[in-house]
Amino acid sequence: MALANEPDLLIADEPTTALDVTIQAQILELLKDLQEKMGMAILLITHDLGIVRKMAKTVCVMTKGEIVESGETEQIFRSPRHNYTKMLLDAEPKGLPEKKNETTNQVMVGERLKVYFPIKKGLLKRTVDYVKAVDDISLSIPAGHTVGIVGESGSGKSTLGLALLKLIKSEGKIVFQGEEIQDRKWKELRKLRADFQIVFQDPYSSLSPRLSVGQIIEEGLLVHEGKGDPAERRALISKTLEEVGIDGDAQDRYPHEFSGGQRQRISIARALILKPAFIVLDEPTSALDMSVQAQIVDLLRDLQKRYNLTYLFISHDLKVVRALADTVMVMKDGKVVEQGVAAEIFDNPQTTYTKTLMKAAFDLATLKQ
Repeated sequence: MALANEPDLLIADEPTTALDVTIQAQILELLKDLQEKMGMAILLITHDLGIVRKMAKTVCVMTKGEIVESGETEQIFRSPRHNYTKMLLDAEPKGLPEKKNETTNQVMVGERLKVYFPIKKGLLKRTVDYVKAVDDISLSIPAGHTVGIVGESGSGKSTLGLALLKLIKSEGKIVFQGEEIQDRKWKELRKLRADFQIVFQDPYSSLSPRLSVGQIIEEGLLVHEGKGDPAERRALISKTLEEVGIDGDAQDRYPHEFSGGQRQRISIARALILKPAFIVLDEPTSALDMSVQAQIVDLLRDLQKRYNLTYLFISHDLKVVRALADTVMVMKDGKVVEQGVAAEIFDNPQTTYTKTLMKAAFDLATLKQ
């Protein structure tokens, strides 16, 4: 659509945000080919520094509405002058998760899970086939541990997370804290829902613009714990916000008054206030810039250590997964193609598909060094 009128200038505003690493690489190659064929200029706007170094000849670094540094790309990356540029170049999720104690306490277990979506055709809309979004997958998540799920867009990662939380229908066995919940009715499940929560991908659409931050976080308390004392709820909301790095007095403000990183912290506070045993984190850092990604990773590590939280961390960003996950599952077309201890998966992948994912992710990463 953007190229229909053969423009002289293409403004590409975060064209690869929220895309998995293999599709991201394809989009970048496509932009390069189109630029060469059409002779057009590209203004590339992105928070991913690997993409900048791969694509751009010159760079402008902005903060607070001002360009603080500009110049040839290689020069900026080799010898940045401004402190903000130095911070950006150094700000990506680092380190590895702390080694956890072995435990037989499995918080969430899924056995032979299946989620099939019917494909309907014809005048009578008869089912002719199925999209096998989750196809015979089993997993178990020990208390206090993080299982990372990676794969291309459409591989079934988010569907698996939603199935475990009983937010969509599935076949198979689901056991939460020793209780089988697959056949529980809605009213029976409601009593358990305070113990498993989800943080969604997009902090801009997952928070209601009509509610204040306090009302957003309070909603779970009202649903699961009843009315209670308003002053006590307000104090608890304030404390929870401070735990995720937001001023407690900010609960009277609205989501549009916060940055993307702050909104994601609010989303985490909304899940955290009920003191759940299990949290599904569905691409929680994909829409955030590198410096904020690193802050959110540090926050999640700290909260997990403090409250012995159990995470299912879904992401296409392998650098973030490496910083958080104890074990990793690699998914493709609804199936698990490889799984195991995170260090082994990252350092010695066995399948061709996993090797392709790692190469696409870390080829870009090495460009930043």
